[in-house]
Amino acid sequence: MVGLNLTLMGAEVLGPEGLAPRPVSMAEGVITQDQGLRCIDLSGYIILPGLVDFHGDGFERHVAPRRGAVVDPREGIRPIEAELAANGITTAMLAQFYSWEGGMRGPDFAAAMARALQDAQGLICDLRLQLRVEMNMVDHYAAILDLVRDHQIACVVFNDHLPHEALAAGKRPPRLTGQALKAGRSPEAHLAFLHSLHDRKPEVMPALRDLAGQLSELGVVMGSHDDATPATHAQFSEIGVSLAEFPETVEAAEAARAEGHGVVMGAPNVLRGGSHAGKVSARLLVEAGLVDALASDYQYPALLRAALTLWQGGMGLIEAWALVSSGPARLLGLQDRGEIATGKRADFVILDGKSHAVAATIAGGQIAYARGDIVQRLLS
Repeated sequence: MVGLNLTLMGAEVLGPEGLAPRPVSMAEGVITQDQGLRCIDLSGYIILPGLVDFHGDGFERHVAPRRGAVVDPREGIRPIEAELAANGITTAMLAQFYSWEGGMRGPDFAAAMARALQDAQGLICDLRLQLRVEMNMVDHYAAILDLVRDHQIACVVFNDHLPHEALAAGKRPPRLTGQALKAGRSPEAHLAFLHSLHDRKPEVMPALRDLAGQLSELGVVMGSHDDATPATHAQFSEIGVSLAEFPETVEAAEAARAEGHGVVMGAPNVLRGGSHAGKVSARLLVEAGLVDALASDYQYPALLRAALTLWQGGMGLIEAWALVSSGPARLLGLQDRGEIATGKRADFVILDGKSHAVAATIAGGQIAYARGDIVQRLLS
């Protein structure tokens, strides 16, 4: 699609020196130096790079509005994009489970979601799939590789949410009945399935090493998830991961950084001032300089709010915004976005200068979202 050919004048624009009034021109979907374009007065607004969400599963509510009410994911793509755009997110990695949990987190739905995204037409925001692989699903590794290859999935993160401690102790894991219902199994059958996965734990890392090697050959960005200790991350580092997503301790984050790996933390954690699960505070890690990117996690509005909260709390806007724009773009290898510079994609979030509410979102030079006075200005 062809984007707008405009010069935005009068707004404060985030650049290498911070906020300053300067014109921003865009043509054919990219930022240009051409000043001979139709001008739009955006006095009173702030223009910043569009948000890049490294990991968000807030889309699940659009494809499963109630438990058991899993719809065709194609029906949810447009509402997902609308919510992303309303929150200034121009690039989003939809964190899709490939898990023993079943339902919309099961293998069949992961494949359906990949097809839905690949077949989606006319999207303005850039929606991509991040595959969250439950690493104990060893028998599915060949299918996972096929899914990644067939749908050009560029980011895979390895999780282990199996309740090993309870299973090893012969206890009934929490939330077993609900999980069994989602997976379409009886509680007894689901418990037996979990035990079968747990019992094969010694096979996981050798098999995962082979899978990671094949994913690496495809150029896939790989990460670990919920690393609790330096030793945990070292295990994943040996098989080729390049980032740590939501490390649970300072030590694990430091270990990832020592390896030269990126660290991603949740924006809701920043807003709460701590993890809802009692793990390390994302704000503490940010203040220690150990975070490269924030992610919306389970709430899309949190990404913008976290960046603004850090800025209002004393962090420089350049540094705060890098956590939600250039930082995640760099980790994903997306060199064409994350900053307002000539030749980059015309991805902007435009904020009201006083309230800092999202007034408009422009992705690839096209209007993905706009409201209020700015609509009249863009149409004038």
